[in-house]
Amino acid sequence: MRLRKRDFTARVNGDVAIEFGVDRLTSFAGLELFGRYLRRIDLASMVRDTFRREGVGGDYDVVSMIRVILALLLIGGRRLSHITYVQHDPIFGRAVQLSKLPNERTLSRWLKRFRVKTVAALSRLNAQVVWSTFRDLSLRRATIDIDGTVVSTGLQVGWAMRGYNPHRRKVPSYYPILAHIGQTGQVLKVKNRPGNVNDGTKAELFIRDVIKEARREMDNELKLEFRLDGAFFKRPVLDELERRGVEYAAKVPMCPWVGLKPLIQKRRRWRRMNDELSFFETTLPLDCWEMDIRVAVYRKRVRHRSPKNYQLDLFDPNDGHYEYQAVTTNKPIGAVDLWRFMAGRGGQEKTIGELKNGFAFDSVPTNQYAANSAWQQLSALTLNLFRRFQIDTGAAKRPRSGKRTFAFTFESIHSARFKWLNVAGRIVRTGGRLRLRLANVPAIKRHYDRIGETLKAA
Repeated sequence: MRLRKRDFTARVNGDVAIEFGVDRLTSFAGLELFGRYLRRIDLASMVRDTFRREGVGGDYDVVSMIRVILALLLIGGRRLSHITYVQHDPIFGRAVQLSKLPNERTLSRWLKRFRVKTVAALSRLNAQVVWSTFRDLSLRRATIDIDGTVVSTGLQVGWAMRGYNPHRRKVPSYYPILAHIGQTGQVLKVKNRPGNVNDGTKAELFIRDVIKEARREMDNELKLEFRLDGAFFKRPVLDELERRGVEYAAKVPMCPWVGLKPLIQKRRRWRRMNDELSFFETTLPLDCWEMDIRVAVYRKRVRHRSPKNYQLDLFDPNDGHYEYQAVTTNKPIGAVDLWRFMAGRGGQEKTIGELKNGFAFDSVPTNQYAANSAWQQLSALTLNLFRRFQIDTGAAKRPRSGKRTFAFTFESIHSARFKWLNVAGRIVRTGGRLRLRLANVPAIKRHYDRIGETLKAA
Protein backbone atom coordinates (compact mmCIF):
# COMPACT_ATOMS: atom_id res chain seq x y z
CA MET A 1 0.00 0.00 0.00
CA ARG A 2 1.39 3.38 -0.94
CA LEU A 3 1.35 5.99 1.83
CA ARG A 4 0.46 9.62 1.40
CA LYS A 5 3.16 12.26 1.95
CA ARG A 6 1.31 13.71 4.93
CA ASP A 7 1.42 10.29 6.64
CA PHE A 8 5.19 10.67 7.12
CA THR A 9 5.07 13.78 9.26
CA ALA A 10 4.32 14.00 12.99
CA ARG A 11 2.71 16.99 14.62
CA VAL A 12 4.52 18.64 17.55
CA ASN A 13 2.29 20.95 19.57
CA GLY A 14 4.74 21.97 22.28
CA ASP A 15 7.93 21.19 24.17
CA VAL A 16 8.24 17.99 26.18
CA ALA A 17 8.86 18.66 29.86
CA ILE A 18 12.29 17.43 31.01
CA GLU A 19 12.43 15.75 34.41
CA PHE A 20 15.13 14.02 36.42
CA GLY A 21 14.09 11.12 38.61
CA VAL A 22 15.47 8.17 40.54
CA ASP A 23 14.67 5.51 37.90
CA ARG A 24 17.51 3.05 37.30
CA LEU A 25 18.25 4.16 33.77
CA THR A 26 21.44 3.60 31.76
CA SER A 27 22.88 5.03 28.59
CA PHE A 28 25.43 2.24 28.15
CA ALA A 29 23.55 -1.06 28.07
CA GLY A 30 26.30 -2.67 25.97
CA LEU A 31 28.69 -2.45 28.93
CA GLU A 32 26.75 -5.35 30.45
CA LEU A 33 27.92 -7.59 27.59
CA PHE A 34 31.50 -6.33 27.77
CA GLY A 35 31.53 -6.73 31.57
CA ARG A 36 30.46 -10.36 31.16
CA TYR A 37 33.29 -10.86 28.70
CA LEU A 38 35.92 -9.44 31.07
CA ARG A 39 34.70 -11.88 33.73
CA ARG A 40 34.88 -14.77 31.21
CA ILE A 41 38.55 -14.11 30.40
CA ASP A 42 39.25 -13.38 34.10
CA LEU A 43 40.97 -10.05 33.51
CA ALA A 44 41.03 -9.43 37.27
CA SER A 45 43.39 -12.38 37.85
CA MET A 46 45.67 -11.22 35.03
CA VAL A 47 45.88 -7.75 36.62
CA ARG A 48 46.52 -9.12 40.13
CA ASP A 49 49.28 -11.44 38.89
CA THR A 50 50.96 -8.61 36.99
CA PHE A 51 50.80 -6.09 39.87
CA ARG A 52 51.47 -8.49 42.74
CA ARG A 53 54.84 -6.89 43.44
CA GLU A 54 54.11 -3.50 41.88
CA GLY A 55 52.08 -1.58 44.44
CA VAL A 56 50.26 1.44 43.06
CA GLY A 57 48.33 2.23 46.25
CA GLY A 58 45.18 4.21 46.90
CA ASP A 59 41.75 3.54 48.40
CA TYR A 60 40.67 1.63 45.29
CA ASP A 61 42.59 -1.49 44.30
CA VAL A 62 44.37 -1.62 40.94
CA VAL A 63 41.81 -4.00 39.40
CA SER A 64 38.94 -1.61 40.09
CA MET A 65 40.77 1.45 38.78
CA ILE A 66 41.83 -0.30 35.57
CA ARG A 67 38.24 -1.45 35.06
CA VAL A 68 36.96 2.12 35.53
CA ILE A 69 39.35 3.62 32.96
CA LEU A 70 38.75 0.77 30.48
CA ALA A 71 34.97 1.27 30.70
CA LEU A 72 35.32 5.06 30.45
CA LEU A 73 37.46 4.81 27.31
CA LEU A 74 35.17 2.19 25.80
CA ILE A 75 32.03 4.36 25.97
CA GLY A 76 33.85 7.39 24.54
CA GLY A 77 35.24 9.27 27.55
CA ARG A 78 38.29 11.30 26.62
CA ARG A 79 39.01 13.17 29.84
CA LEU A 80 39.10 12.21 33.49
CA SER A 81 36.32 14.74 34.14
CA HIS A 82 33.95 12.62 32.03
CA ILE A 83 33.69 10.19 34.96
CA THR A 84 31.32 12.74 36.52
CA TYR A 85 28.65 11.99 33.90
CA VAL A 86 28.49 8.25 34.66
CA GLN A 87 28.58 8.43 38.47
CA HIS A 88 24.99 7.18 38.81
CA ASP A 89 24.75 4.91 35.77
CA PRO A 90 23.84 1.46 37.16
CA ILE A 91 25.29 -0.55 34.26
CA PHE A 92 28.59 1.34 34.39
CA GLY A 93 28.81 0.50 38.10
CA ARG A 94 28.03 -3.18 37.41
CA ALA A 95 30.64 -3.37 34.64
CA VAL A 96 33.41 -2.05 36.91
CA GLN A 97 31.98 -3.88 39.96
CA LEU A 98 31.88 -0.82 42.22
CA SER A 99 29.01 0.61 44.26
CA LYS A 100 30.73 4.03 44.46
CA LEU A 101 32.82 5.29 41.58
CA PRO A 102 36.00 7.35 42.03
CA ASN A 103 35.82 11.00 41.04
CA GLU A 104 38.09 12.92 38.70
CA ARG A 105 40.65 13.88 41.35
CA THR A 106 40.88 10.29 42.61
CA LEU A 107 41.62 9.05 39.10
CA SER A 108 44.21 11.76 38.59
CA ARG A 109 45.99 11.01 41.89
CA TRP A 110 45.99 7.29 41.08
CA LEU A 111 47.57 7.85 37.66
CA LYS A 112 50.22 10.08 39.24
CA ARG A 113 51.31 7.21 41.49
CA PHE A 114 52.71 5.43 38.44
CA ARG A 115 56.44 5.31 37.93
CA VAL A 116 58.59 3.81 35.20
CA LYS A 117 58.50 0.39 36.88
CA THR A 118 54.72 0.29 37.24
CA VAL A 119 54.18 1.58 33.68
CA ALA A 120 56.30 -1.40 32.59
CA ALA A 121 53.87 -3.65 34.48
CA LEU A 122 50.99 -2.22 32.45
CA SER A 123 53.01 -2.90 29.30
CA ARG A 124 53.43 -6.54 30.35
CA LEU A 125 49.69 -6.82 30.98
CA ASN A 126 49.05 -5.46 27.51
CA ALA A 127 51.42 -7.97 25.93
CA GLN A 128 49.82 -10.80 27.91
CA VAL A 129 46.42 -9.97 26.39
CA VAL A 130 47.89 -9.94 22.87
CA TRP A 131 49.86 -13.18 23.19
CA SER A 132 46.94 -15.00 24.81
CA THR A 133 44.90 -14.05 21.72
CA PHE A 134 47.63 -15.57 19.55
CA ARG A 135 47.62 -18.79 21.55
CA ASP A 136 43.83 -19.07 21.37
CA LEU A 137 43.94 -18.64 17.58
CA SER A 138 46.93 -21.04 17.20
CA LEU A 139 48.73 -18.56 14.95
CA ARG A 140 52.30 -19.40 13.96
CA ARG A 141 53.33 -16.10 12.38
CA ALA A 142 53.34 -12.56 13.76
CA THR A 143 53.74 -9.61 11.40
CA ILE A 144 54.90 -6.67 13.51
CA ASP A 145 54.68 -3.10 12.22
CA ILE A 146 56.82 -0.50 13.98
CA ASP A 147 55.88 3.16 13.78
CA GLY A 148 55.66 6.34 15.83
CA THR A 149 52.94 8.93 16.26
CA VAL A 150 52.75 12.45 17.67
CA VAL A 151 50.67 13.49 20.69
CA SER A 152 50.46 17.26 21.17
CA THR A 153 50.49 18.43 24.81
CA GLY A 154 50.24 21.60 26.87
CA LEU A 155 53.12 23.85 27.86
CA GLN A 156 53.35 22.55 31.44
CA VAL A 157 53.39 18.80 30.71
CA GLY A 158 56.40 16.86 31.96
CA TRP A 159 58.90 15.62 29.38
CA ALA A 160 56.93 17.15 26.52
CA MET A 161 59.30 18.91 24.12
CA ARG A 162 59.25 20.76 20.83
CA GLY A 163 60.71 18.87 17.94
CA TYR A 164 59.29 16.54 15.29
CA ASN A 165 55.59 17.50 15.46
CA PRO A 166 54.67 17.81 11.75
CA HIS A 167 51.25 19.35 12.37
CA ARG A 168 51.96 21.88 15.14
CA ARG A 169 55.66 22.56 15.01
CA LYS A 170 55.88 24.99 17.94
CA VAL A 171 53.75 22.92 20.33
CA PRO A 172 55.43 20.62 22.89
CA SER A 173 54.57 16.98 22.28
CA TYR A 174 55.21 13.31 22.99
CA TYR A 175 56.42 10.97 20.26
CA PRO A 176 55.46 7.42 21.37
CA ILE A 177 56.64 4.42 19.36
CA LEU A 178 54.29 1.47 18.85
CA ALA A 179 54.52 -2.19 17.79
CA HIS A 180 51.37 -3.37 15.97
CA ILE A 181 50.36 -6.96 15.18
CA GLY A 182 49.07 -7.21 11.63
CA GLN A 183 47.01 -10.41 12.04
CA THR A 184 44.97 -9.40 15.12
CA GLY A 185 45.06 -5.60 14.76
CA GLN A 186 46.31 -5.23 18.34
CA VAL A 187 49.00 -2.96 19.76
CA LEU A 188 51.67 -5.20 21.23
CA LYS A 189 53.87 -2.56 22.84
CA VAL A 190 53.89 1.19 23.45
CA LYS A 191 56.79 3.29 24.67
CA ASN A 192 56.23 6.97 25.35
CA ARG A 193 59.02 9.39 24.40
CA PRO A 194 59.57 13.17 24.44
CA GLY A 195 58.79 15.04 21.25
CA ASN A 196 62.39 15.97 20.40
CA VAL A 197 63.14 12.53 18.94
CA ASN A 198 62.08 11.05 15.61
CA ASP A 199 60.69 7.60 14.76
CA GLY A 200 64.01 5.83 14.50
CA THR A 201 65.75 7.22 17.60
CA LYS A 202 66.99 4.22 19.64
CA ALA A 203 64.43 2.09 17.80
CA GLU A 204 66.78 -0.90 17.92
CA LEU A 205 66.33 -1.10 21.70
CA PHE A 206 62.55 -1.08 21.35
CA ILE A 207 62.69 -3.78 18.65
CA ARG A 208 65.05 -5.88 20.79
CA ASP A 209 62.58 -5.79 23.70
CA VAL A 210 59.70 -6.77 21.39
CA ILE A 211 61.61 -9.78 20.03
CA LYS A 212 62.79 -10.98 23.44
CA GLU A 213 59.30 -10.65 24.89
CA ALA A 214 57.73 -12.52 21.96
CA ARG A 215 60.15 -15.42 22.23
CA ARG A 216 59.72 -15.60 25.98
CA GLU A 217 55.92 -15.68 25.74
CA MET A 218 55.68 -18.02 22.72
CA ASP A 219 58.67 -20.32 23.42
CA ASN A 220 60.35 -19.62 20.07
CA GLU A 221 57.43 -21.31 18.26
CA LEU A 222 56.33 -18.09 16.56
CA LYS A 223 57.81 -16.84 13.30
CA LEU A 224 58.44 -13.09 13.50
CA GLU A 225 58.59 -10.64 10.61
CA PHE A 226 58.90 -6.86 10.82
CA ARG A 227 57.75 -4.02 8.56
CA LEU A 228 59.40 -0.61 8.88
CA ASP A 229 59.14 2.73 7.13
CA GLY A 230 62.03 4.88 5.96
CA ALA A 231 62.62 6.49 9.35
CA PHE A 232 63.92 3.14 10.65
CA PHE A 233 66.42 2.66 7.82
CA LYS A 234 69.43 2.80 10.12
CA ARG A 235 72.42 0.54 10.53
CA PRO A 236 71.76 -0.31 14.23
CA VAL A 237 68.12 -1.26 13.46
CA LEU A 238 69.01 -3.55 10.54
CA ASP A 239 71.89 -5.09 12.50
CA GLU A 240 69.60 -5.84 15.44
CA LEU A 241 67.07 -7.57 13.20
CA GLU A 242 69.77 -9.64 11.48
CA ARG A 243 71.40 -10.54 14.79
CA ARG A 244 68.06 -11.74 16.22
CA GLY A 245 67.40 -13.88 13.15
CA VAL A 246 64.06 -12.36 12.15
CA GLU A 247 62.78 -11.40 8.72
CA TYR A 248 62.14 -7.77 7.88
CA ALA A 249 61.25 -5.35 5.10
CA ALA A 250 62.08 -1.65 5.36
CA LYS A 251 61.56 1.29 3.05
CA VAL A 252 64.73 2.95 1.79
CA PRO A 253 64.62 6.78 1.82
CA MET A 254 65.67 8.79 -1.22
CA CYS A 255 68.59 10.40 0.62
CA PRO A 256 71.60 11.54 -1.44
CA TRP A 257 74.03 9.34 0.53
CA VAL A 258 72.03 6.21 -0.33
CA GLY A 259 72.60 6.71 -4.05
CA LEU A 260 69.16 5.63 -5.26
CA LYS A 261 68.38 8.64 -7.46
CA PRO A 262 71.30 8.18 -9.91
CA LEU A 263 70.49 4.47 -10.03
CA ILE A 264 66.87 5.16 -11.00
CA GLN A 265 67.78 7.86 -13.51
CA LYS A 266 70.08 5.47 -15.37
CA ARG A 267 67.49 2.70 -15.43
CA ARG A 268 65.94 2.06 -18.84
CA ARG A 269 64.23 -1.33 -18.46
CA TRP A 270 61.50 -1.81 -15.84
CA ARG A 271 59.56 -5.02 -15.22
CA ARG A 272 55.83 -4.48 -15.40
CA MET A 273 53.62 -5.58 -12.49
CA ASN A 274 50.32 -4.10 -13.71
CA ASP A 275 49.05 -1.15 -15.75
CA GLU A 276 50.35 1.43 -13.27
CA LEU A 277 53.20 -0.29 -11.43
CA SER A 278 56.64 -1.43 -12.56
CA PHE A 279 59.83 -2.38 -10.73
CA PHE A 280 63.39 -3.64 -10.85
CA GLU A 281 65.65 -5.38 -8.32
CA THR A 282 69.29 -4.65 -7.63
CA THR A 283 72.03 -4.85 -5.04
CA LEU A 284 72.74 -1.44 -3.54
CA PRO A 285 76.25 -0.80 -2.17
CA LEU A 286 76.33 1.43 0.91
CA ASP A 287 79.92 2.52 1.25
CA CYS A 288 79.43 4.37 4.53
CA TRP A 289 78.00 1.20 6.11
CA GLU A 290 80.51 -1.07 4.32
CA MET A 291 77.72 -3.41 3.25
CA ASP A 292 75.54 -4.31 0.26
CA ILE A 293 71.77 -4.62 0.57
CA ARG A 294 69.12 -6.14 -1.64
CA VAL A 295 66.70 -3.47 -2.89
CA ALA A 296 63.50 -3.56 -4.95
CA VAL A 297 62.62 -0.21 -6.58
CA TYR A 298 59.03 0.49 -7.62
CA ARG A 299 57.52 3.25 -9.69
CA LYS A 300 53.81 4.00 -9.93
CA ARG A 301 52.29 6.06 -12.72
CA VAL A 302 50.18 8.91 -11.32
CA ARG A 303 48.15 11.69 -12.92
CA HIS A 304 49.76 14.48 -10.95
CA ARG A 305 53.16 15.79 -9.98
CA SER A 306 54.66 14.36 -6.82
CA PRO A 307 54.06 16.38 -3.61
CA LYS A 308 56.51 19.28 -3.31
CA ASN A 309 58.16 18.00 -6.52
CA TYR A 310 60.87 16.33 -4.44
CA GLN A 311 61.08 13.50 -7.01
CA LEU A 312 60.80 15.82 -10.02
CA ASP A 313 64.22 14.96 -11.41
CA LEU A 314 63.56 11.21 -11.45
CA PHE A 315 61.25 11.09 -14.50
CA ASP A 316 60.81 12.44 -17.99
CA PRO A 317 57.56 14.48 -18.09
CA ASN A 318 56.97 13.24 -21.66
CA ASP A 319 56.66 9.72 -20.30
CA GLY A 320 54.22 10.67 -17.52
CA HIS A 321 54.50 11.36 -13.81
CA TYR A 322 55.71 8.69 -11.40
CA GLU A 323 56.08 8.16 -7.68
CA TYR A 324 58.96 6.01 -6.53
CA GLN A 325 59.50 3.69 -3.59
CA ALA A 326 62.40 1.45 -2.62
CA VAL A 327 62.29 -1.46 -0.18
CA THR A 328 65.09 -3.56 1.28
CA THR A 329 64.45 -6.98 2.77
CA ASN A 330 66.00 -10.25 3.89
CA LYS A 331 62.80 -12.18 3.20
CA PRO A 332 63.09 -14.98 0.58
CA ILE A 333 60.30 -13.59 -1.62
CA GLY A 334 60.14 -11.86 -4.98
CA ALA A 335 59.54 -8.18 -5.65
CA VAL A 336 55.83 -8.67 -6.45
CA ASP A 337 55.15 -10.42 -3.13
CA LEU A 338 57.33 -7.87 -1.35
CA TRP A 339 55.14 -5.04 -2.69
CA ARG A 340 52.01 -6.73 -1.36
CA PHE A 341 53.69 -7.41 1.97
CA MET A 342 54.65 -3.75 2.44
CA ALA A 343 51.17 -2.62 1.36
CA GLY A 344 49.85 -4.33 4.50
CA ARG A 345 51.32 -1.55 6.65
CA GLY A 346 48.13 0.39 5.95
CA GLY A 347 46.40 -1.69 8.61
CA GLN A 348 48.66 -0.15 11.23
CA GLU A 349 47.68 3.36 10.17
CA LYS A 350 44.00 2.46 10.65
CA THR A 351 44.71 1.08 14.11
CA ILE A 352 46.66 4.16 15.20
CA GLY A 353 43.88 6.37 13.86
CA GLU A 354 41.26 4.45 15.84
CA LEU A 355 43.50 4.43 18.90
CA LYS A 356 43.76 8.22 18.87
CA ASN A 357 40.24 9.12 17.76
CA GLY A 358 38.29 6.32 19.41
CA PHE A 359 40.25 5.46 22.57
CA ALA A 360 41.68 8.86 23.60
CA PHE A 361 45.32 7.87 23.06
CA ASP A 362 46.05 11.48 22.11
CA SER A 363 44.57 12.88 25.34
CA VAL A 364 46.93 14.12 28.05
CA PRO A 365 45.16 13.67 31.42
CA THR A 366 47.88 15.00 33.77
CA ASN A 367 51.08 17.06 33.75
CA GLN A 368 53.29 14.11 34.73
CA TYR A 369 55.17 11.95 32.25
CA ALA A 370 54.69 8.55 33.93
CA ALA A 371 50.96 9.17 34.48
CA ASN A 372 50.48 10.09 30.82
CA SER A 373 52.48 7.03 29.80
CA ALA A 374 50.17 4.87 31.92
CA TRP A 375 47.17 6.46 30.18
CA GLN A 376 48.62 5.48 26.79
CA GLN A 377 49.09 1.90 27.99
CA LEU A 378 45.48 1.77 29.22
CA SER A 379 44.24 3.19 25.92
CA ALA A 380 46.09 0.47 24.00
CA LEU A 381 44.82 -2.17 26.44
CA THR A 382 41.21 -1.07 25.83
CA LEU A 383 41.63 -1.35 22.06
CA ASN A 384 43.27 -4.77 22.42
CA LEU A 385 40.47 -6.08 24.63
CA PHE A 386 37.82 -4.65 22.31
CA ARG A 387 39.32 -6.40 19.28
CA ARG A 388 39.77 -9.63 21.19
CA PHE A 389 36.12 -9.33 22.24
CA GLN A 390 35.13 -9.16 18.56
CA ILE A 391 37.29 -12.17 17.68
CA ASP A 392 35.77 -14.25 20.50
CA THR A 393 32.19 -13.19 19.70
CA GLY A 394 32.10 -14.14 16.05
CA ALA A 395 33.97 -11.57 13.95
CA ALA A 396 34.01 -12.75 10.34
CA LYS A 397 37.30 -14.21 9.11
CA ARG A 398 38.96 -12.56 6.15
CA PRO A 399 40.71 -14.57 3.42
CA ARG A 400 44.45 -14.81 3.71
CA SER A 401 46.52 -12.52 1.53
CA GLY A 402 50.11 -11.56 0.96
CA LYS A 403 49.48 -8.23 2.70
CA ARG A 404 49.56 -9.92 6.12
CA THR A 405 46.88 -7.62 7.46
CA PHE A 406 43.81 -8.21 9.66
CA ALA A 407 42.69 -11.84 9.80
CA PHE A 408 39.19 -10.70 10.86
CA THR A 409 36.72 -8.02 9.83
CA PHE A 410 36.73 -5.60 12.74
CA GLU A 411 33.98 -3.16 13.64
CA SER A 412 35.19 0.31 14.56
CA ILE A 413 34.52 1.54 18.08
CA HIS A 414 32.41 4.39 16.67
CA SER A 415 30.11 1.90 14.93
CA ALA A 416 29.96 -0.28 18.05
CA ARG A 417 28.91 2.67 20.21
CA PHE A 418 26.14 3.57 17.78
CA LYS A 419 24.89 0.01 17.21
CA TRP A 420 25.01 -1.73 20.59
CA LEU A 421 27.35 -0.23 23.18
CA ASN A 422 25.87 3.18 24.04
CA VAL A 423 22.24 2.03 24.10
CA ALA A 424 19.67 3.34 26.59
CA GLY A 425 17.93 0.89 28.91
CA ARG A 426 16.27 0.45 32.30
CA ILE A 427 17.05 -2.00 35.09
CA VAL A 428 13.87 -3.57 36.47
CA ARG A 429 13.16 -6.39 38.86
CA THR A 430 10.55 -8.91 37.73
CA GLY A 431 10.02 -12.37 39.17
CA GLY A 432 12.70 -11.71 41.78
CA ARG A 433 15.40 -11.22 39.14
CA LEU A 434 17.15 -8.13 37.82
CA ARG A 435 16.57 -7.50 34.12
CA LEU A 436 17.95 -4.97 31.68
CA ARG A 437 15.06 -3.77 29.53
CA LEU A 438 15.79 -2.15 26.16
CA ALA A 439 13.60 -0.73 23.42
CA ASN A 440 12.36 -3.42 21.04
CA VAL A 441 14.51 -2.47 18.06
CA PRO A 442 15.01 -5.60 15.87
CA ALA A 443 18.56 -4.70 14.78
CA ILE A 444 19.72 -4.12 18.38
CA LYS A 445 17.94 -7.28 19.57
CA ARG A 446 19.69 -9.42 16.95
CA HIS A 447 23.06 -7.98 17.94
CA TYR A 448 22.51 -8.60 21.67
CA ASP A 449 21.16 -12.11 21.09
CA ARG A 450 24.17 -13.05 18.97
CA ILE A 451 26.74 -11.72 21.44
CA GLY A 452 24.87 -13.18 24.41
CA GLU A 453 24.71 -16.67 22.89
CA THR A 454 28.40 -16.50 21.92
CA LEU A 455 29.41 -15.54 25.46
CA LYS A 456 27.41 -18.43 26.90
CA ALA A 457 29.24 -20.86 24.65
CA ALA A 458 32.67 -19.34 25.33
